[in-house]
Amino acid sequence: MIMSAPEPISASTKKKADRRTRRERSRTAAAVILAILITVFAVLNVNDVKIKWPGGSGKAPLIIVIVVSLLVGALLTHFAERRRAKKR
Repeated sequence: MIMSAPEPISASTKKKADRRTRRERSRTAAAVILAILITVFAVLNVNDVKIKWPGGSGKAPLIIVIVVSLLVGALLTHFAERRRAKKR
């Protein structure tokens, strides 16, 4: 197997790599900040709340109620968008 020497990196290629690295750093920083905010939000919402269902009631931590509501909303939105896309 014959191996060739790597091509020299041009200035434009290096600039793109630097830009990508900067973008990745900003995305990572944003993800870390978002994770910290979600953690603080979860810690502040640990109180139990009473949940009333049509067939009964129960208690659960508020953060669980919020997360389940968020997931159900996201799931319903996903299926509604898929159904709308099928009609087109």
